[in-house]
Formats: sequence, structure tokens, C-alpha cells
Amino acid sequence: MPSRTGIEVESVLPGGLAEKGGLRRGDMITFLNRHPLHDVIDFMFYRSEELEIEFLRGGTRRKIAITVDGGNDIGLTIKPFKVKTCRNNCIFCFVKQLPKGLRKPLYVKDEDYRLSFLYGNYMTLSNMDPKDRKRIVEQRLSPLFISVHTTNRALRNKMIGNPKAADIMRELKFFTENKIRVHTQIVLCPGYNDGKELQNTIRDLHKFYPYVASIAVVPVGLTMHARHPFSPLSKDDASRAIRTVESFQKRFRKRHGDPIVYCADEMYIKAEQPFPALRDYGTLPQIENGVGMVPLFISRSRKVKFPKQAAQGDLFLTFTGTSFYPFLRKFTDRISEREGVGIDVIEVENNFFGPTVTVTGLLTGRDVVRSLHDITVSYRALLVPDVALKEDEDVFLDDVSLGDIEEATGLKTVRTEATPQGLVDAIVGMRTGTAGNRK
Repeated sequence: MPSRTGIEVESVLPGGLAEKGGLRRGDMITFLNRHPLHDVIDFMFYRSEELEIEFLRGGTRRKIAITVDGGNDIGLTIKPFKVKTCRNNCIFCFVKQLPKGLRKPLYVKDEDYRLSFLYGNYMTLSNMDPKDRKRIVEQRLSPLFISVHTTNRALRNKMIGNPKAADIMRELKFFTENKIRVHTQIVLCPGYNDGKELQNTIRDLHKFYPYVASIAVVPVGLTMHARHPFSPLSKDDASRAIRTVESFQKRFRKRHGDPIVYCADEMYIKAEQPFPALRDYGTLPQIENGVGMVPLFISRSRKVKFPKQAAQGDLFLTFTGTSFYPFLRKFTDRISEREGVGIDVIEVENNFFGPTVTVTGLLTGRDVVRSLHDITVSYRALLVPDVALKEDEDVFLDDVSLGDIEEATGLKTVRTEATPQGLVDAIVGMRTGTAGNRK
């Protein structure tokens, strides 16, 4: 945990409680309700309806009081904290497989329990110290998201390239005994943690249920830019993993009414097997990890209908990665046929990372432009799924912007939520003039 006290105000909302109370951009908040602050989590933990704030401005210490009714936002943003980085050397590390030419933050290997708590980032627990553990328990930083891979300590340390890494079973025992919930993942690497090792890992993690709340088994992601000691997951590898997971799900449902362990959607796609029913994913605890995302899309797509003001007669274009293409194409074909709204889908192959990388979120702007190069049909707009763009900016991984796409293709671009309803809203918005606004 950082020792320096103080969090810097990055911005204040005009007219908000923080501005009215006297806070300004650049102020360094040092204490909240007499508690020292090290990051935004401290601010969240110690805040109440009555805020006593001490801060520094230009070397002068000041103090203000703010009353917050009903837990409302006080109208300020905090400058991001310095991220703790990873000291591991994982044999499957995706960051090490990245070529040059991407946004700089993508090359940061984070290993920070604060990012795990705030955003669901996975961590290995390999750089924790006693102060970190104590804080997690005292401030109830739960749930956390833990990359386990295997509970075999020797094998795990080999896989994460850190012979000094702590025993993951001991770490999990500490957190679960202190009632900290964790969601875990197993990145499946053929010849390493599959087969009997996978079975043993699931059994071991189940011992900590319900505080180990879920287990996701996901296929290793490999690009063409790095050397690695194993091959991509094959169809047979995926099928065997699914059989293993399904056998445990059956036992866990019978015992707990909860499947606990799940395979990522990519596993079923690789195995060329149908997805389980959406109800079998429970509360979708690991949807951001690609577990249940496609089944949820399929379920929602069946319920979407276009309103009367839909842009009938116009033709729209969108794109997706190769793994999701069949599912998106089925949806767009249905609404084109039933609703009279034309949507064409382009399947974009990932030339930048290689054909083994098939998800939409890892497409680059250059690959999108390449796929659209020979388009001759006149489209109303190109609907760009937001999962391919930076969260707070309209740029792809390689810093190609939507403006660059428009210039290269001549197509108007519209950022679109990557859901069935998101496509509908974007098309309706084109008709009503509410779509296509840049952030």
C-alpha cells in the first residue's frame, strides 16, 4: 500500500457540492473525516453524509465541511493512482505477445488488488504484502478477481514464471476465512494445467465455496508475435475441458444449487458445441471474462423489436470478429427479414495479432479499414461496436479513430453498444438524429 498520503483532485463538477465547498482542480486531499487518504478507495471507504476534508493548495493546509444528502455524488474526480505492476513472467502473458504500435497503457502489466476490486481486473496475489492483506480485510474489498490457473504450487509458479510466488491455497484460505469473496479463473494451457491438473484445481477451489464464488475456465490467448511453449487449444482440448467442467457442474448443482464452475464462451466455439442454456450461468458472475456473453446476446436478440420509427429502407453496415460472426449474422439476418431494416455484417480477420485471436475487442482500426476496402454498396452508416473502442474515447487499440475510418472509407461511423438493443437504438437514432454524437 502506498505510504504517501494524499489524493489529487483531477476535476470538479461546476455547481457541484465539491466546488461549492471550495475544492479546486489540483488540490491534494490528505484527510477525510480525520483518516489519511492514499487512493480513491480510502475516499470511498471513509466518506459519510458529513464530510470533513483536509487538503493542501499551494503548500497551504485548508479544511472544509460538506454535507451530502442521500449518498449523492459530491461532484469530483480523483487523479488515478500509480498502478502496482506485475513481477511475474507468465508463459502465456498476453502483454508480452503485443507487437509495437498500440496505445502505451496496453503494455502495462498490472498486478494491483485495487484494480481487481474496482474494475474486476485479474491478479495472481504474487506481490501482496501484510499491509495489503490487512487493508483488504479491514475495508472489505470484496469481491476480488484471482488468476489461479492451478493449485499445484510448483506448476503454478512455473506457469507464472515466479518461483517465489506464495502458495495460492494459503492465500485463498486467508481471504475466505476473513469472508472476502473471490472470483477465480483458470487460463487453460494444453499440456500444463489441463486433464488431471484441471480436475484437482477445481476440487481444491471448491473447498472454499461459497467465498470462492465462481471458477471460470478460459482458453489461453495466443498471438503470432510471441514464442510460447505450447499450442493453441484444439477442438479436442476444448471438448475435454467442457466434459470436465460439466461433470463438476452436475455435482455442484446437486449439492449447492449452484454450478460454481463455468467454461468461457470461446471454449464452446472452439469445440463446435452448443452453449448451455442462459439459466445455467446463474447470475453471470464472470460475464466480463467472456463467460455467458454470447448466450446472453442470443437471448436478448430474440426479444428485440424495432419501433415504427426505425430507419426502414436504409442499409447499414457493421463488423465483428470471426468467433462472434455467426451469432451476430443470425441476428441481423432475422431483423432484416422481419423488420425490413437492412444490416450487413463484415467478418474481420485479425491480421495484427494473427488468426488465432478472434474476439471483436482485439480488432485494430487498420484491420477494419482493410476489411472495408472493397465495399462498394452505399450504406447509411457503419455501426462500430463499442467493445472495439477505448472506453472513454473513439479510438481502436492502434489509435486509429472513428474519424480516420470515415476518411479512409467514406462511411459515416456511429459508436454502438455491442448488444441487440444497442444496434436497434443506433439505427433508430440515425432516423431521429440522436446517433453518431462523438464523446
